[in-house]
Amino acid sequence: MWWRFGHFWWLWGGVMWLFWVAIVIGVVFFIKWLIQQNRPKEMKPSETPLEVLKMRYAWGEINKDEFDQKKKDLGY
Repeated sequence: MWWRFGHFWWLWGGVMWLFWVAIVIGVVFFIKWLIQQNRPKEMKPSETPLEVLKMRYAWGEINKDEFDQKKKDLGY
């Protein structure tokens, strides 16, 4: 039934092309968002080394002895 569209049959090709471009762009942004969700938290510029050390201790990444030694090494 392409004859019903007359001279505008090319319009449907353009619409389909835009549809697939939008799908690809959406998938790319979704993958980018997923990757950003899985990144480790980065240190904020306002955080001091002691604050980072306290957070690592609170998260259980280091034990009490390591915390005390690293705190001493930092000069606190």
